Amino acid sequence: MARYTGPKTKIARKFGQPIFGDDKAFEKRNYPPGQHGNNRRRGKKSEYAIQLAEKQKAKYTYGILERQFRNMFKRATAAQGITGEVLLQLCESRLDNVVFRMGIAPTRSGARQLVSHRHITVNGEKVNIPSYQLKAGDVVGVREKSKSLETIQNALTNSSNVYEWITWNNDTMEGTYVSVPARIQIPEQINEQFIVELYSK
Repeated sequence: MARYTGPKTKIARKFGQPIFGDDKAFEKRNYPPGQHGNNRRRGKKSEYAIQLAEKQKAKYTYGILERQFRNMFKRATAAQGITGEVLLQLCESRLDNVVFRMGIAPTRSGARQLVSHRHITVNGEKVNIPSYQLKAGDVVGVREKSKSLETIQNALTNSSNVYEWITWNNDTMEGTYVSVPARIQIPEQINEQFIVELYSK
């Protein structure tokens, strides 16, 4: 299965949250898509349907395919700590996500593209793997030749997000992945316990 490139508002409406960021179209119609989307008497979802929807929401939010996501869950299961929390921490530690969090790109898909096109460095070395797992202390920066790119400049100008677990220096266009974020520091509205229950069946 290829990565989803269809209408993002439709997916956001499916989950009832603007999971891809600010979306004016979603704000106008923040109910599920389809003929009966605005019907307040939609049938009650089964436990499996709720768990599956939560997994799909996480996959769409971070732009991860099923096989990658399942492998990350296996890693989370083998690691110390609460499995669901570790799973989200692995998602947050991806290079494309950290580039997005640092404000270098306005969306995760934009961040993925910057990484794939070799505009991003980790500890001074070019890295073009969006799923690259960062470790605490890693320094993420914009490649020297790419610092003047209009897309990056615009993203940094419009960025206002601040996270305790990363730092960013606008002058050097470098930031540090200071530490693995605690669950309370991850703003995504994902119920990771539902995902754990789904994969544990």
